[in-house]
Amino acid sequence: MSDESLIAAIQKRNETVIHEIITKYSRLLWSVAGAVLNNIGSAQDVEECVADTFIYLWEHPDKYDPRRGKLKTWLSMIARTRALNRYREIAKRNTVPLEDTAIIDCLAIVDNFLQEETRKTLLAALNALSEPDREILLRRYYYNQKPREIALALNMSVKQIDNRLYQTKRRLRKALSD
Repeated sequence: MSDESLIAAIQKRNETVIHEIITKYSRLLWSVAGAVLNNIGSAQDVEECVADTFIYLWEHPDKYDPRRGKLKTWLSMIARTRALNRYREIAKRNTVPLEDTAIIDCLAIVDNFLQEETRKTLLAALNALSEPDREILLRRYYYNQKPREIALALNMSVKQIDNRLYQTKRRLRKALSD
């Protein structure tokens, strides 16, 4: 059957012919729409584009002009257009509105402020520590020394270092929570 006779049969609402066209061109249109929606759309999106193409053919068979190309090409163009429109819809849904980015920026400023305040409070609490507690804490957490190394350097036992670290961390935690 020629493209013109297929279109004439569709215009007469011949359902057998539309089913034949669906069977014949489904795979082609699936690959056309799938190529456009490759990394952004789902299989359901591709399927809807293909179905929309056949619905368009059923509702508007008079739009096909055999002088401008084959039915296969015309259907491919419709499927591609439908897929591009779907691509734009999906991309629009996945875009964060400008207002939301402004809120995110404000939250980042608040977080930075809170971190700065916490840092100031921690420095004040560290400066308030007496020796050797401040030195033990700095050696352990700033210079990453093991309690055994600290004990040797300060002429103390490892048990004393562990106890002082525990008590100092507890005091710092209390100072930060207040």
